[in-house]
This record gives sequence, structure tokens and C-alpha cells, in this order.
Amino acid sequence: MLQSENGLLGIGPFPYEGDEDPDLINAGKQTVTTIKGSAFFDSAQSFAMIRGGHVDVSVLGAMEVSQTGDLANWMIRQDDQGMGGAMDLVAGSRRVIVMMEHTTKDGAPKILRACTLPLTGVACVHTIVTDLAVLDVTRTASCCASARPARRPRRSRRRPTRRCAGTADVPEIRV
Repeated sequence: MLQSENGLLGIGPFPYEGDEDPDLINAGKQTVTTIKGSAFFDSAQSFAMIRGGHVDVSVLGAMEVSQTGDLANWMIRQDDQGMGGAMDLVAGSRRVIVMMEHTTKDGAPKILRACTLPLTGVACVHTIVTDLAVLDVTRTASCCASARPARRPRRSRRRPTRRCAGTADVPEIRV
């Protein structure tokens, strides 16, 4: 069952165009739907669930992940309020999965030896899912991850490690 940190347990699929309810949003301010058995509660109750260790898995986006699983998923901007509930999610969840593009729009790696942006969590990421690979983060200094290539058509046969600044044990991608 999916939970949103702003107080919804039992998130359904995104609504069809024209069926959106602007009052029913997730923590990312996207309109959502509910499923049978959904529950609404205030953010204090939501964070009590998160901080109390009642969340099995958190799935977050990221700007950078280090080879040891450090997470940077926010940056300081003039209009930014900070990292929101991400610090609570990575500290209170049993497992953290990051979903992101493997590289920036400019082609720079987002999996690095060390994060350059402010950290959300230290050694908290267990799995990284990118458009090129699924990486299981290890806690050894010599290896960033062991990877399972993502099945995606029309991608090069180059190894994802060429697009990582960290070290990784990644098999060649065959498409």
C-alpha cells in the first residue's frame, strides 16, 4: 500500500485527464486517486508512521548518489523550502530505493564517488534504479554496486560504469 507523507495511505493511480481533484495530491503536488480502504490523516500522524519505523520501503528521486549510498536529493535555491520529509523517510525506512536518470541532461554522471550537493542521508540507499541499470549498493569501499542491466530498447551497448563517477561492478548491457 502506498503512503504519501502529506497524509494519505492507499494512493491509487494518477487520474485521467478531466477527472483530477485539485484537493487530492501527493507530497510532490501531483493529483492522485484513492483506492478502496484509503485513509486520510494529518502530517503529524504521517510523520509518526515514518519516524516510528513503520515504513518498509521508501522510493525517492535523487540528484546524486555516492558509491557508498549517500543521497543528495535537494539543492539550495532562493525559492526552496529545503528537503521536506526526505530526511525522515531515509532515516525511518527499512529500505531506500532511488529512481533517477543515470546522467544529468548534460551527460554528467549522477552516481559519484562522493556527492557534491547537500546530503539528505548518509549510506542510506540500498538500490538505484536508472534508465540504464538497476544497481544494488554495497557498503565496501572498493565497489559501488553490482548491477542488473535495465531492459530498454535503443540504448547503446556501452557499460553504465562509463557513466558513473563511482566504481561499480556492472556487466555489459546487451539490448
